[in-house]
Amino acid sequence: MTDPMYRYVFDPAVPAEELGATLVLSRLAVEALHGESQTRLDAAHTFEARTRTVVIDASTAVGRDFNRLFVGFTAREFGPDSFRVERDPLELVPHPRAEPVPA
Repeated sequence: MTDPMYRYVFDPAVPAEELGATLVLSRLAVEALHGESQTRLDAAHTFEARTRTVVIDASTAVGRDFNRLFVGFTAREFGPDSFRVERDPLELVPHPRAEPVPA
């Protein structure tokens, strides 16, 4: 059994720029724990600034630590009631859309 992906949806009052900075801080912290290479391989995530949504893949040890760091930092910075979290059964990265090839 693998761990799920977690989807965080933040209140509109949370500045997207600060949320992005907290995501970078979380990534740097997990790099300190697991190293740059392993983090690049195993800390899969997406961030949609417009909707203030973050999805983190927690199916690896690195991903679980990244998830823990992110939720800890965001709860402390923005408050525990500034977001909701849910398990996301969907894929982390959408399939690329087929684009017509220019002739």
